[in-house]
Amino acid sequence: MSPQVFHILLSLSDQDLHGYAIIADIAQRTDGGVVLTASTLYAALKRLLDEELVEELERPEGDDPRRRYYRITRKGRAAGREEAARLDALARMARDKRWLPKSR
Repeated sequence: MSPQVFHILLSLSDQDLHGYAIIADIAQRTDGGVVLTASTLYAALKRLLDEELVEELERPEGDDPRRRYYRITRKGRAAGREEAARLDALARMARDKRWLPKSR
């Protein structure tokens, strides 16, 4: 799973969001360390939709017609958890090799 996809799934784990809100959440959560462009976001969302990891929702009435809202699916949540476990295992290996400080 690419870091961008993982970040998108993390953004949707708490609430349904539209595209710009996903971009803003990722930038805020990573202190600007991960910046998604609109084209990168929507290409990733298309793949996530195709893989049924997210679903598109109907736009709330009266909202900007250009906005598209997304929700993580159960399958998406499971995929995100699997990736988090994989990353955790890698971090433990890096700590064992002293590439990262030991957890307190």
